[in-house]
Amino acid sequence: MPVPEGTLLNGPHVVPSPRTVLAMGSEIHGSLLAEAAFDRLRHVASVDTSLHVRDFTRADPAVLADAEVLFTHWGAPLLTEEALRRMPRLRAVVHAAGSIKHHVTESVWKRGIAVSSAAAANALPVAEFTLAAILFANKRVLDTARAYAQAREQPALLPYFSGYGNYHRTVGIVGASRIGRRVVELLRPLDLDVLLYDPYLDRNDARALGVDLVGLDELVRRSHVVSIHAPELPETRHMFDARRLALLQDGATLINTARGSLVDTDALIERLVSGRVHAVLDVTEPDVLPAASPLYTLPNVLLTPHIAGSLGNELGRMTHWAVDEVRRYAQGLPFTYGVGPDELTRSA
Repeated sequence: MPVPEGTLLNGPHVVPSPRTVLAMGSEIHGSLLAEAAFDRLRHVASVDTSLHVRDFTRADPAVLADAEVLFTHWGAPLLTEEALRRMPRLRAVVHAAGSIKHHVTESVWKRGIAVSSAAAANALPVAEFTLAAILFANKRVLDTARAYAQAREQPALLPYFSGYGNYHRTVGIVGASRIGRRVVELLRPLDLDVLLYDPYLDRNDARALGVDLVGLDELVRRSHVVSIHAPELPETRHMFDARRLALLQDGATLINTARGSLVDTDALIERLVSGRVHAVLDVTEPDVLPAASPLYTLPNVLLTPHIAGSLGNELGRMTHWAVDEVRRYAQGLPFTYGVGPDELTRSA
């Protein structure tokens, strides 16, 4: 007898698949649908992947009432108490992206709903982007490319860039987050000296990571490249203010792939206009800068529109990780990447 799609086989036992509803923005839903990213989900859950919820108040009440698992992504509507009342059977929220702060509320924890996030999958491309930025910064790749374009002939690079390179340069990592730890792993085989600041980490943990644990001001003073991987919290707002930015040594590069609010934009611009430091900014405050912002045109700035995280076919990796979590839920197993309320006080 054939097994219906969405039914799990677990040895000799047939495991009933959980009723699952997609909740996300239309643009990301269409993109994942076009990439066939949901194909595996139909084999581990009872789900109509052609449908998605953007607003719980406008969704089919019967669909919500039957939902056991909510499969979310960017643009998921807020899970308020009222929304949860429409989903009395909801037992799990599986987020196929990074931060859950935009849709998971205190009401979810009060209901005892299990939550999972693919933040660990999203950490991989951010760390890769950061590694490239670090290596390019120390080699002064942008400066070299600009000099080459202006001269239209082979520039005399050796005397001009004699002070640069990646041999035993000091890299400061701010935050032992998933991304921060992955960056440390990627840097380990290289001839770089790595400093780390994280108020929640002790020296034994730092030793296990193979880095030197130092205070934040010391890290900023000593590093040729400073890369920010701390969460967005009230206490981290403008952690890089005018005073701390002034500690950057001449020629240093500040990389921010975390959140724009961690850096005082006006203070950073003032420091960059002086030409004494460089910056690689994938996030800013505000998220979209005013058209007149000098950050668009300063020669010592690489400005990108929040592309360090998953994009294009990398979205499929997060979806696959989330599908694996739905499978584990269906088999009665705990999530591999479960998230609890306490973790949100120290995560992005």
